[in-house]
Amino acid sequence: MSQVEKVSELFDYQFKDKSLLTLALTHRSMGSRNNERLEFLGDSILGMVISSELFTRFPNENEGVLTRLRSSLVKGETLSEIATELKLGECIQLGSGELKSGGYRRASTLADAVEAIIGAIYLDSCAEHGIKKTEKIILSIFNNRINDCEPAGILKDPKTRLQEYLQSKNLALPTYSVVSISGKEHLQTFKVSCSIEGVHNHVVATGGSRRKAEQAAAEKALVSLIHE
Repeated sequence: MSQVEKVSELFDYQFKDKSLLTLALTHRSMGSRNNERLEFLGDSILGMVISSELFTRFPNENEGVLTRLRSSLVKGETLSEIATELKLGECIQLGSGELKSGGYRRASTLADAVEAIIGAIYLDSCAEHGIKKTEKIILSIFNNRINDCEPAGILKDPKTRLQEYLQSKNLALPTYSVVSISGKEHLQTFKVSCSIEGVHNHVVATGGSRRKAEQAAAEKALVSLIHE
């Protein structure tokens, strides 16, 4: 079974134009003809479909809760988990350098491929089905995660909670700075500081990405401020 056939089976969709799926599985390390445009399209479609489903499922929740629920579902980490569960990494076409560095395991590469495939499915099916076929496939892939959504259990991320806490105390908003970046490209560790003007607390935290390090630093700063 070819990689294209395997992915078609995983997503339960038979492409009329198989070149679209081939393109969706082509990483930018392979050259200028890659999946970045399909990823852009798929990201938009995914966000719209998930938003619509959450809007319908949770009629009594406000915009803030729905936004956090959507973010938890469409974030890169979740898409990477889905790709890993589907063993999609082994189907992605990578340049030799990216392949040697373990690119098929990289979370961003996996997440981008899921979005690109969604974009490809939409283009292949829209003339006949509009968005309905793509919507059905997305909801099937995300079904268990959507069913597990608990609005009451969705917390605001640490950076948002820190910002709201500081605003409630009429304090300046935090400043995040990258202190250092270490490790190989696909296994980098970011060290980030969180500083708040007028507050002596200065915290540093690490993470596998700048975003994760900033969130960890915000969490430490918030805990420190609350327990002062």
